Formats: sequence, C-alpha cells, structure tokens
Amino acid sequence: MYNGDRYRDDRYKDDCWNRPDSRPDYWEDCIPLRDHGPNPYVVNIKNATEQNYNYRVALWTGNYLQLTVMSIDPGDDIGLEIHTDHDQFIRIEKGQGLVLMGDSRDQLYYRERVYEDYVIFIPAGKWHNLINTGCVPLKLYSIYAPPEHPHGTYQRTKDEANMYGY
Repeated sequence: MYNGDRYRDDRYKDDCWNRPDSRPDYWEDCIPLRDHGPNPYVVNIKNATEQNYNYRVALWTGNYLQLTVMSIDPGDDIGLEIHTDHDQFIRIEKGQGLVLMGDSRDQLYYRERVYEDYVIFIPAGKWHNLINTGCVPLKLYSIYAPPEHPHGTYQRTKDEANMYGY
C-alpha cells in the first residue's frame, strides 16, 4: 500500500525486502555508518543496526564509552574473546543466537539462547562468544566501557577484523 510518500506494509519485515536495492525508501532513511564520536550524537539505534551489513562499525567512540553495530552471518560467531578491563553490553535487534560465557576458554558453563530484543551483560574477565543460530544475519549493537576498538573502526568482514587482531 502506498501512502503518498513511502511504502508501509509488512514486506519490510522480511529479509529480502531489507536490502538497499529492494526498499524504495532506503536512501531516505539511510544512517551514515561512521564514527560520530566524541561529538554529541543522536541516532535511531534500531535503524542503524538493521541497516548495517558490515561485520563491525564503530558508530560512536568517546573517552569512556563506545557503541558498535555488528552483522553476524548465519552459522558464524563473534569469536571467543575476553575483555579483562571492561564490561560489555549487547542488544539483539534481529535474529537469534547462542551466548556462551565462562571463567576460562574451555569452561563456558553459561549458555543461553537469545532472540530479538534480548540483551546480554558480559562482565569484565569472562570468556564469551555469541553464535548466530538462525538463517538470517544476526543484527546487534554493543556498548563497551571503556572503548575496545580504535576510533573509526570499520570492518566489512570478520576476516578483516581478525587481520587487525580484534
């Protein structure tokens, strides 16, 4: 159905309609995926997260906090990691996954399934991983305090992130 300025129907809820080439209003609603910090910044985080098709992009990096958006392919994961000096917050905007956490890399005793609108709190010093168990890209955003990645981080693929050691 057309309401005069854009389409408003359920097709946008389907993944095949969320690609830039299939949404008539994509460029109108497009959020620049770049680091806007440390300047003041306001963003529709749901739209920014769902528009991201890159592995990881820092949207805002300050002195004490960082916001990144990520897209994890079906069957892939973030990768087993630990942050010894900071906590991490993750929110799932689209998709589903399995969270693993523990005190050592070979004892991930904490396991929880996560879905859209779930949040994950990762304490400093915990080994953790997030696996995409669905059939669509897992869209999430992550908040680190203090920042984990360099200002301006823009990684198109997981392989690119691994080349730089994160």
